[in-house]
Amino acid sequence: MDHRSPRTSELLSAIVTAHSAERIGVGEIVHALRNRAFGLSILLLGLPNCLPMPPGLPVICGILLCLVGGQMVMGRDELWLPRWLANRTLSRGLLEKIVNGSLKWIRRFEGYSRPRLPYFSSPSARFVLGGLVVLLGLLLLLPIPIFGNLPPGIAVVILGLGLVERDGVFILTGVVATLISFGVMGLLSWLLFQGALAVI
Repeated sequence: MDHRSPRTSELLSAIVTAHSAERIGVGEIVHALRNRAFGLSILLLGLPNCLPMPPGLPVICGILLCLVGGQMVMGRDELWLPRWLANRTLSRGLLEKIVNGSLKWIRRFEGYSRPRLPYFSSPSARFVLGGLVVLLGLLLLLPIPIFGNLPPGIAVVILGLGLVERDGVFILTGVVATLISFGVMGLLSWLLFQGALAVI
């Protein structure tokens, strides 16, 4: 009998196939993520920023990431959602687009990922990682056009994968990607500011 833990791609696919309704509650999705709710929630909230998605979605993802990261900083074991958010629904089509559009890349990552460097996925490390997730969520709130959401989105996805797979190497890579995204977003913000000054 195979007692291995399901991989990230298997859990994401199960979220879609387990629900046949046209609209799926956010609370239902979080409940389906089970004991990996934090890592998978981070991953799911990062993915839309790496794919073509409706305008306004990055702002929603950013707010939710701040909520998830804040709970990691507080040391919560289970992800809590306010009632108004848990009762909100997503269309099945949008969820399928997010999951199916990312599965190919996630499976590639899984080929290199395995549980290692356990300290970086420990409760003490999650305090720091939660703070980084909050900062990345705030970056997604910035109104930077074109590919402004891509750098923090990639960092969020890598951190989420590392947490789900309990892979310290991926988590460290996500930390580096976070620092790079801070630099890229800072540069883009400066260029936008200089452009606005030139117009004025």
